[in-house]
Amino acid sequence: MPAPAALLAYVELPAADVAVARAFYEGAFGYDFTDYGPTYAGSTSGGTEIGLISEGAPPAPMPGLKVKDLEAARARVTAAGGEIVKDIFAFPGGRRFEFIDPAGNRLAVFVYEE
Repeated sequence: MPAPAALLAYVELPAADVAVARAFYEGAFGYDFTDYGPTYAGSTSGGTEIGLISEGAPPAPMPGLKVKDLEAARARVTAAGGEIVKDIFAFPGGRRFEFIDPAGNRLAVFVYEE
C-alpha cells in the first residue's frame, strides 16, 4: 500500500494560558516549543507539530498522540496535570486513553498492538 500523499503534521490547540499549556506538553511528552509572542507557541521537536494559541484559536479537534508505552504515558499525563476522562481501553489494532489537558483540550493517546 502506498504512503499517503499528506500526513497530519501540525495541530493548533486553543490555550487560555499558553505558558501553562506549554509546560504541560513539555512535561508530559517532551515537546520543545518556540514562543512567537505572548499568545502563540509552536513545537519544534519534529514529527507532528503542535501550535498553542490563546487569541483567535480554531475550534478544538481531538488529535491522537502515538506512544510506545501507554501506561507510562498515562502516568506522565496525570503527573503533568492532565485529567483522564476515558481510561485505557482496547480498539481494533491497539489501546488508548483520552484526557483533558490544563487548557481544556481533549486528546487521545494510543499504541498499536499486533
